[in-house]
Amino acid sequence: MSNKIYPIGIQNFEKIRREGYFYIDKTALIYQMVKTGSYYFLSRPRRFGKSLLISTLEAYFQGKKELFEGLAIEKLEKDWIEHPILHLDLNIEKYDSLESLDNILEKVLTEWEKIYGAEPSERSFSLRFAGIVRRAYEQTGQRVVILIDEYDKPLLQAIGNGALQNEYRNTLKPFYGVLKTMDGCIKFGMLTGVTKFGKISVFSDLNNLDDISMREPYVSLCGVTEKEIEDNLDLELHELATAQKMTYKDVCAKLKEYYDGYHFVENTEGIYNPFSLLNTFKYNKFGSYWFETGTPTYLVELLKRSHYDLERMAHEETDADVLNSIYGDEQPIPVIFQSGYLTIKGYDEEFGLYRLGFPNREVEEGFIRFLMPFYTRFNKQEASFEIQKFVREIRAGEVEAFLHRLQSFFADTPYELVKDLELHYQNVLFIIFKLVGFYVKAEYHTSEGRIDMVLQTDKFIYVMEFKLEGTAEEAMRQINEKHYARPFEADSRRLFKIGINFSSKARNIERWIVETEE
Repeated sequence: MSNKIYPIGIQNFEKIRREGYFYIDKTALIYQMVKTGSYYFLSRPRRFGKSLLISTLEAYFQGKKELFEGLAIEKLEKDWIEHPILHLDLNIEKYDSLESLDNILEKVLTEWEKIYGAEPSERSFSLRFAGIVRRAYEQTGQRVVILIDEYDKPLLQAIGNGALQNEYRNTLKPFYGVLKTMDGCIKFGMLTGVTKFGKISVFSDLNNLDDISMREPYVSLCGVTEKEIEDNLDLELHELATAQKMTYKDVCAKLKEYYDGYHFVENTEGIYNPFSLLNTFKYNKFGSYWFETGTPTYLVELLKRSHYDLERMAHEETDADVLNSIYGDEQPIPVIFQSGYLTIKGYDEEFGLYRLGFPNREVEEGFIRFLMPFYTRFNKQEASFEIQKFVREIRAGEVEAFLHRLQSFFADTPYELVKDLELHYQNVLFIIFKLVGFYVKAEYHTSEGRIDMVLQTDKFIYVMEFKLEGTAEEAMRQINEKHYARPFEADSRRLFKIGINFSSKARNIERWIVETEE
């Protein structure tokens, strides 16, 4: 029996070490980072261990050698010097007004001023911050360490509210600028966040920050590698296999399918989501642990506002400039990439293009399910139930039933979507058939106002052609003339050919034709 205590939801390094929680040693990388630079920025998805990284750095710069006993850094570090530390965590506030950011900055500056003193002439947040840094250095004789966790939380929560976001930027830009202006008093500085969006405006003066988000040496600084699982969790893998009535090999494959697949740099090893991984080992059960702890509503708003074609998400191509220099409220894909819902799947070295896609099954299924209430009339609970019935009807060969159900997904299409009805109908079909594809084999292709699709179960094959502003007869003619059913001529399963027309006047599927071949 494993006796590991998993640090789920625990982000304090000292608590983890003193109370015997399971810890995967990242301290060799931390030592390398500290000794080869002074100012860093790291972007990683939520619940990926960023706060624990900041807490580990805090313990290291406090000189708490005893916490690192048995870890790699114990043999590497010789001095263990204590530095004054200014730690700002922006994760603890809800940012919905200008005062919410002002309040947290006021609170933390007041706490630091109680320790290092204040000057009446320092009236702005940035002047007070700079004064605290200078006095901390002068009073202790050691340069200051500045750690800022979730630097972008206010900006993220203000997506969709341009005026508030600008106010936040105007407050944070001079505040973060202290990291450059007070360089002579600073030993080390690190900022973490989910996104790099707003980097140009918030960090425009901070050209001394080393962005290691897409740097190969630091890909595994947060998250878990396959080797770390093998080295630290082999017994637990066997226990998970037993609990799930699976072989060791199959349980490793399922763990990889569900939680691996994050690639923050091209051609590097995959990184497992630590939150879902540890929950799976704690409860010996697979689940959507990471996805269920957060609702990416702001991402869906970005997708809708930019009239994004969802099908592109599964094979989006972009370059490093787009991924690295983000105005997050204008382009949805970079923010979705940095938030962990897309990752690097391939890289074209000649043209410098990244191919993006969903990292794993947990994220893909979770994100597509989450989209449905935003694009159809069904709420979250209804949507899951409707997909379940849809799959059962497909498996049972109940063509009319599942076509009527398909119609229901388009009912009550909001009038404002009519002006971009083709995109709306493509997006709804993509969501539905992507979800169906988790249960039956589904192929989906789009081009110029038409969609063709093939669904396969153990007993039935459905070859479907969708037309927009055509006729069901035209759709059927396309199936026959293009010989879409030819690959299945020798197949013993029952074949349905279905031509469907979508009408902008009806704002729904207007008519369908079904031909069947035994």
